[in-house]
Amino acid sequence: MKKFLALALSAILALSLTACGGSSSEVVNVYNWGEYIDADLLKQFEDETGIRVVYTTFETNEGLYSRMKTESYDVVIPSDYMIARMIEEGMLQPINFDNIPNYALIDSKYTGLEFDPEQAYSVPYTWGAVGIVYNAREVDEADLGSWDILWNEKYAGQTAMFDNSRDALGVALKLLGYSQNTTNKDELRAAADKIMEGKDNFQGFWMDQILEKLPNEEILIAPYYNGDAVTMMEDNPDLSFYIPREGTNVFVDAMCIPSNAKNVENAEKFINFMCSTEAAAANAEYIGYSSPQREVYEQLEEEIRNDPIHYPTEETVAQGETFLNLPEDINEYYNELWTEILR
Repeated sequence: MKKFLALALSAILALSLTACGGSSSEVVNVYNWGEYIDADLLKQFEDETGIRVVYTTFETNEGLYSRMKTESYDVVIPSDYMIARMIEEGMLQPINFDNIPNYALIDSKYTGLEFDPEQAYSVPYTWGAVGIVYNAREVDEADLGSWDILWNEKYAGQTAMFDNSRDALGVALKLLGYSQNTTNKDELRAAADKIMEGKDNFQGFWMDQILEKLPNEEILIAPYYNGDAVTMMEDNPDLSFYIPREGTNVFVDAMCIPSNAKNVENAEKFINFMCSTEAAAANAEYIGYSSPQREVYEQLEEEIRNDPIHYPTEETVAQGETFLNLPEDINEYYNELWTEILR
């Protein structure tokens, strides 16, 4: 879920790709996380197909959900739990896989999961895990291993928290020993209280900013996604990453076609292109996230295949939880708690 400079990238790509496409009447509207694609692939797709790409970005699954209520897109790339919610609410249409032959290259371990059990509405795009990114030069090794480092007073004002309710409460729930999919309001209340307890320790609640502040050493510790950790560690070699011992969120983001899509055939062509080995490999290398495409994984250097940051271990996956779609009353309770936390 790469979110760096989402709005800037959205504006640049929307303008540049429109210009590249000229007056072509063929178009595909793609809505994705910011900085979550190799932009060269968009130009390559246009050159190969003659289909103009209108590419815009969002910062959170919840922001995507709200925007889809009023706008039409041809391809969207939500996370697992939001895909389940959209399926339930009729916001996505079944995919004709006959028109996406490269889907056969997606590893079966990432299909038929609980958010889309019939594998009818989504094509896996990336997968990964949430962990702690920290400055190894400044953070004591003895303090590593748990989510509780975010609350460690030794680093007061040098940590941060996610600026979205599902991820933030998910961190606190794991720290307290609860399921990230709990529907127990007492447990959710305890998680919210834990986050509020740390507000004096957190320099801020952020998404995009973490990708700037950690490499620039404006903060020392923050939770984030493994693919972005790879990028940040390239920018600052003093940064490192670990999966907390309490367990974590293991996520799958996938390409979907909204029920109100206006260019379904073009959407299918775009998804098929992104599943090709060439495109999927280039994309994985650029964004740093784990690819569900079988041939991409097979052709990786052994060092990357065995790197638990690039490709989380089976143990991490087994101990982790995939966010599930929650009942509406629990989603509303999340909103209430989040409003209280940010007050």
